[in-house]
Amino acid sequence: MATVDTRKPVAPSTAKPRERGGRRPVSPGRIALYITLSVISLLMVVPFVWMVITSLKSPVEIASQDAGLLPSSWQFSNYVDAFEAAPFATYARNSFIIAISHTVLNVLVASMAGYALARIRFRGSEVIFYLFIAALMIPTYTKVLPEFLIVRFMPLAGGNDILGQGGSGWLDTWWALIIPGAVTPFAVFLFRQFYLDLPVELEEAARLDGLGEFRIYARIMTPQVKPALTTVALLTFESSWNNFLWPLLVTRTDSLRVIQVGLSVFKTENGTQWHFLMAGTTLATLPMVLLFLIGQRYFVQGFATAGLK
Repeated sequence: MATVDTRKPVAPSTAKPRERGGRRPVSPGRIALYITLSVISLLMVVPFVWMVITSLKSPVEIASQDAGLLPSSWQFSNYVDAFEAAPFATYARNSFIIAISHTVLNVLVASMAGYALARIRFRGSEVIFYLFIAALMIPTYTKVLPEFLIVRFMPLAGGNDILGQGGSGWLDTWWALIIPGAVTPFAVFLFRQFYLDLPVELEEAARLDGLGEFRIYARIMTPQVKPALTTVALLTFESSWNNFLWPLLVTRTDSLRVIQVGLSVFKTENGTQWHFLMAGTTLATLPMVLLFLIGQRYFVQGFATAGLK
């Protein structure tokens, strides 16, 4: 008796042929993508390179229209002179204190808030989360005036009475520089989305072992969201380090000025000292470049995965 072949016909392979060595040939679309990304990267790097080159030129060479791209004589002394032209050591110290304080507070408080919104069910949690989403839509500069009034009329601070009258409040103090903006809605949102992606089995096993809620947050869940921790820390440090308007509004003395405000001393009514300004700006940019190079793996991973559902 004849047997019937029931095997399905094998479809022809649609895989692209491979080159020698096992690698597939690069498609024209991928080549175009690489070229586009290379051009965009070059455009992003050019201003930084121009800033560094200008910081090494003399004032005469900067003002000359016939000067070339590279300086004829490299003026490395511009960095020393710029650092001595104003109390930049004090400005840098203040910027580091404020940026580190904001980073620690934001990572700590926002991670706890994000964990509570993601893993703890309580009445009103959804409403609170939607309020954080709404806060993300408020432009930054529309919050400057309300925050300034809160700082200015802070009760029982800076000579103010219980009604916030009679003194200066938190103006020209560390409180005004650190407390406002220490916790951001974006950080809470990002942490919540990362905590939502963690498996329930982790916290269930921890509860069976007798761990409390805070120990579950600190020892079990938070070590699993390192990309979120690094992303929030870098973004917070960068935002705080580069902040100019708020420190300018709430400080009056050089002892509390930050480095971004200190750079304005090189721009006067008689003109701008471009060689000093570019040298100071380069020094102010280096910490952020170094931090990104150190934490870029987790930073890129945090934005790529984003923990979004």
